Amino acid sequence: MNAELLHITGTFIDEISHDIPHQNWSRKEWDEDFRHMKAIGIDTVIMIRGGYRKFLTWPSEYLIKHHQCYRPGEDVLEMLLSLADLHQMNFYFGLYDSGKYWDTNDMSHEIDVNRFVIDEVWTKYGHHPSFKGWYLSMEISRKTKGAIESIYTLGKQCKDISNNLPTFISPWIDGKKAVMAAQSGLTKEESVSIKEHEEEWSEIFSGIHSVVDAVAFQDGHIDYDQLDEFFGVNKQLADQYGMKCWTNAETFDRDMPIKFLPIKFEKLRLKLEAAKRMNYDKAITFEFSHFMSPQSAYPQAGHLYNRYREWVEEIWV
Repeated sequence: MNAELLHITGTFIDEISHDIPHQNWSRKEWDEDFRHMKAIGIDTVIMIRGGYRKFLTWPSEYLIKHHQCYRPGEDVLEMLLSLADLHQMNFYFGLYDSGKYWDTNDMSHEIDVNRFVIDEVWTKYGHHPSFKGWYLSMEISRKTKGAIESIYTLGKQCKDISNNLPTFISPWIDGKKAVMAAQSGLTKEESVSIKEHEEEWSEIFSGIHSVVDAVAFQDGHIDYDQLDEFFGVNKQLADQYGMKCWTNAETFDRDMPIKFLPIKFEKLRLKLEAAKRMNYDKAITFEFSHFMSPQSAYPQAGHLYNRYREWVEEIWV
C-alpha cells in the first residue's frame, strides 16, 4: 500500500439501528458483503451494538429474562462470527445499549446490565477464532455523567475476561453538525472550541487509557476545513496517553436534508486524506453495508464503492 494512502480497513456492522433502515439480509447476502469488503482491503468488522433497548442480535437469556428483551428469530451474532471465521476477518463485539443513557444522560446505567452481557457473550462466543476484541458502544462527545467510570469499568472487565483482547471507543466531536437524526436542521449554533475539546478529552483519556486501546473519533460533525485542527489534537492526545488513533470515516452524508444517504466520494477522500496527514493508525467506517456496499438498498452506495475502489487501486502498489 502506498504510504500516501490511509485506506479503510474496518467497518461497523449495524444490525440493530434506530435511524437507518434494516436491509433484511440472510446469511447469503452477508456472505456476499464480506466478499465485497475483502476486495477493498477491509480486515475488521465491528458489531456496533449487540442489542438496543428490547431488540437483540443473539438470544441472551439474561436480557430476555431480566430486561424483557425480545427473543430474536435468528442468532445473528453467531452467523456473523462464523462468517468472520470463514473470511479470516477480525470481529469486535459491541456492547448492549439499554437506551437509558439516551433517556437520562447518565451512562452509569450501562455498567449494571453489561457486566452480565460481557460474561454471557464471552462464555458462549469467545471460542470463535475471529473474536478479536470489544467495542465499548457508549457514545459520547464531551464529559458526560458516569462516562469515565462506565468506560473504565466495562473496558477492564472485557480485557480481564478475554486475556487482554483490545478494546476501542468511537466518540464524536461536538461540532456544528452534531445534531440528532430526528432534528430538522443540519447544524447548530453552539459548538465546541478546539481548546475545550482538548481539555475535556485529556481528562477523559486520563481516566480510561489503561483499559482502552484505541479511539476512533467520528469525522462527520465538523467542517472539512476544521479536519486538520481537530484531527491533530486527537492524534496528539492519543499518543500522549498511549492509545492508537483511528478515524471513523463516515460514509454517509451529514450535509444533506435527507438523513442519511451515501456520501459524495470527494468528501470521503478529503476526510481520509486529513487522517493520513495526521498519521492516524487505522481507518474504519460507519458503515459499509448501508452506505458503500454494491448490494446496499441505496444504489448510490455501489457507485461510491466503485469510485473508492478506483482511487485505492490507482494508488495501491
